[in-house]
Amino acid sequence: MSMLFRNALHEDFGSWPIAYIPYGGADFGEIRAVAEAVGDGDDGAFHAAWIAAGDRLKGEAETALSRGHKGSARELYLRASVFYATSYHPLYGAPVDARLLSAFRKQTDALEKGLALSAPAIEPLAIALGETAMPGYFISAQGLEHEVRPLVIFNNGYDCTVTDTYFASAVAASRRGYHSLLFDGPGQGAMLYEQNVPLRPDWDVVIRAVVDFAVNYPLVDPDRIALSGWSLGGLLAPRGAAGEPRIAALIADPGTWSIADGFRRIVIQKFGLPAEAAADLGALDQEVIDGMDAFVRASPVLNWKIVQRGFWVHGVGDLRSYLASAELFTMRGHAERIRCPTLITQAENDILSSDAALYMDALRCPKTLLRLTAAEGADGHCEMKNRSLLNRRVLDWLDEQFGP
Repeated sequence: MSMLFRNALHEDFGSWPIAYIPYGGADFGEIRAVAEAVGDGDDGAFHAAWIAAGDRLKGEAETALSRGHKGSARELYLRASVFYATSYHPLYGAPVDARLLSAFRKQTDALEKGLALSAPAIEPLAIALGETAMPGYFISAQGLEHEVRPLVIFNNGYDCTVTDTYFASAVAASRRGYHSLLFDGPGQGAMLYEQNVPLRPDWDVVIRAVVDFAVNYPLVDPDRIALSGWSLGGLLAPRGAAGEPRIAALIADPGTWSIADGFRRIVIQKFGLPAEAAADLGALDQEVIDGMDAFVRASPVLNWKIVQRGFWVHGVGDLRSYLASAELFTMRGHAERIRCPTLITQAENDILSSDAALYMDALRCPKTLLRLTAAEGADGHCEMKNRSLLNRRVLDWLDEQFGP
């Protein structure tokens, strides 16, 4: 498939909504029109083009609502939330860009207006986590809105929000008869953007709080609670499940074993260090750190992933601190504590799923490896070009775990 956007980072971010087409998040022509509006423009132009499209959709939603077309208004508000959500990823970093905050608030407003027009209305939730609260939404199973049903808790990753997870996963789960619980945890969405709460490695504490909320929700079957993580959630969700026995099924898409190990391979291959010298990335010699820092900043993609996103999400200000934090995010010593049936995905051409075999070897629970291929159009990170295939196979597996 040829690129829609002329900049590699813009293509990465701007193609996300392709995954949401089957679930009402966008249509291809709308995405292409935004790409044409961006043209050779910079990150500001990318942001402005998506915001303009989101504003247009929100305006159409308000017109439809004023004329009594609630169904159309709901669809348009929800679609607008996707366009706002896509606009600001190139603007990541601390201090927070005012344009990012403005877009995120527009996204949240549009999402909540659309969900409020659902039947029954879907209202925002607050899930207690210590002294703070995580924002969340309970999405009912379609046609079974008032029945006790199994629940899927959807766990975000490094840089997606509940809007992305709603369209990428929750709509499909709802159509299949599952209730869903979406939330932004530490280092994600509103908790990062609005509260500056960074990511934390003890994700079992986060998942315990979410499950505490879920088991007290009247429509949830407490014996059939699944936890599904995508992107970095493919590490966070398993870390959570390792310390939360009430999780009855686990999905990791992809099975991400460690944040640090990918950088460790770069240090060994690019800088010629022996494996034992790279055992603790936070303790590397300063000369190596300086060389890595220059290498990262010379690449727009790596600079975004590590300096703009990584530093901000982890709450650090330099590469050494980031690498030291990254070492804490691993399944080593945790995977063997998972007891529930577990599905690990491995998509062709997704480097972040390359360690799926480590998961399969380490797991001591019933386990399934789901491979997805380029021939199916489901390769790449989180299968964003054929998300419906991923959802279908994952939900089939979940049906088999939970029964009728």
